[in-house]
Formats: sequence, structure tokens, C-alpha cells
Amino acid sequence: MNRPSTAGASRGPAIAALVAAALFWAGNYTVGSAAVQSVDPISLTFLRWAMAAPVLLLLAAVIERPDWRAALRALPKLAGLGVLGMIGFVAPLYEALRHTTAVSASIISAICPVLIADVAAVALRERPTRGMVGGLAIGLVGVLVVVSKGSIAALTSLDLNIGDLWVLIAVVCWTAYTVLGRRVNTVPPITSVGLQAASVAIVLAPVVAVLGLQVPTTAPTWGAVAFIVVLPSIGSYLLWNVALRRIPAANAGVTLNLIPVFVVVIAVVLGGAITIADLLGGALVLGGVLLATIRRQRAAVDPPTAPIAS
Repeated sequence: MNRPSTAGASRGPAIAALVAAALFWAGNYTVGSAAVQSVDPISLTFLRWAMAAPVLLLLAAVIERPDWRAALRALPKLAGLGVLGMIGFVAPLYEALRHTTAVSASIISAICPVLIADVAAVALRERPTRGMVGGLAIGLVGVLVVVSKGSIAALTSLDLNIGDLWVLIAVVCWTAYTVLGRRVNTVPPITSVGLQAASVAIVLAPVVAVLGLQVPTTAPTWGAVAFIVVLPSIGSYLLWNVALRRIPAANAGVTLNLIPVFVVVIAVVLGGAITIADLLGGALVLGGVLLATIRRQRAAVDPPTAPIAS
């Protein structure tokens, strides 16, 4: 008598964890958009990682039980990565959310997976597949549609939203962060994120000391900061890395495409306006990412195991 397979059942919680991680990261766009109206991007970035670092390191000690001596030997590289990814991506993203919508920012950010795959292939001196090149081209067209709000005149006159340009800077930083991060793969993931977060807090401490630390002055703003610390910064990373124990990274990466979808749904629920340019650009970006990932040949570069932080 054949026993029923438990493979699907065992993957169920892992898939749910990946979806929840994407939902929490999506929430960062919406909640972050509200938070930066009261707290400047640098202060918000500092508060986020300074508050998240101790919890992440504690979770790493309990879950991963790392070799701390080996981890600390990698600290200079991890600190550099933290500056590039946790400041270089997060601070420009928060600055962007002061000028553009969460929907537009999330759609532009969605180009990251295919851009990372193409850049990684070039860095490893491998030829990108046709699907990767075509996916990048289609995705970039989608980004242009979102950035220009569907207006060719806006592109030709360079009359673009400064917030969308900040998102593009964040995307470039995250691409470099992910590609370079592949070289530091001896440290367990949660430990790595915790050490990076701690390094970023230390680096930003003198910056906020000079520029001034802007702290929330109202309960709703504190609630927004708490959400960003607990769910996108701690919850998503924990759920993502736990899920990777049962789901291959290539399959897990596809769930990141849910982030802009969730942002759009949240915007609709909250009564926000969704433009035709957002919908068309979003469809092109997601289509390009799917083309580059689903049609990926085995010889192509594996997708990044690091999530698209937000």
C-alpha cells in the first residue's frame, strides 16, 4: 500500500512563509511612505537597523548557532556589504518615498532579480541567456513607462519624478550588493544580516549625531517604525531563511514578484490611486522577470539567495 506523499504538505508552511515575507516587504513601501513624512530617511534607516540588529543577532545565536570567530573574521566584508545594501538601498528608497508613490517605487524595484542575473552573468564571464537579455529589455521598458508616467514627452524633456530616480539609485546599489554578497557565503544568512545591521548602525551613529537624529513624535509614527523593524527587517528575513531550508532558492525567488502585487492591493484597499502607467509598466516588469527566470537554462547563473530587501 502506497503512503500518500508528504512533500507537498511539508512545503506548505514554507511557501506560506515566503508569501508572508513578500507581504511584509511590500508593507515597508506603504508604511515607509507614511513614516518618511515625519522622520528623515537617514534617521529612519538608522532606527530601523539599530533596533533590528540585537534581535537578529539573538535569533542567529538560537537558530544558526554560528562560529562567531569565523563570522567576525568576515566582519569587514559584511560591514562593506551592509553599507552598500542596507544604506545604499534603503536610504535612497526612503528618500524616493517622499516624492513618489509606494506603487511606483515597488514596480521599479521589481526589476532587481533580472538585473542581478544579467550583471552576475557578466561578472562571472558567462553569456546571459536570451531569456535573461530579453527579460531585462522588457523590464526596462516597463520601468521607463512607470518613470515617465506613460509620457514620451516627459522622457525626451527629462521631466521625471525625482523620487523614481532615487529608486533607480537604490536598485543599482542592491544589484551590486547582491552580486558582491555571493563572495561572502561562509557566514549563515541570519548571522550575516545581523552583523551587517549592527555595522550599519555603528556607521550611521556619527552621521545622525552630526545631522541630528529625527525621532518620531507621535504614536502613529512610532507604530510605523515598529512595523518596519519587526516585520520587514526581522520577520521577513527570518521567514525567508527558514523557508529556504525546504524550498530551492530558484523557486523561492519567484515569490518576490508578489511584492509589487501586494503593494498595489494595499494601495487599492487604502483608497490610493493606481494609474494606467503603473499597471502597464508593472505588467511589463513582471513579464520581463518571469521571462528571465522561468526560461532560464541550467547553464545560466543561479538566482540570488539574498532577498530583495526593502
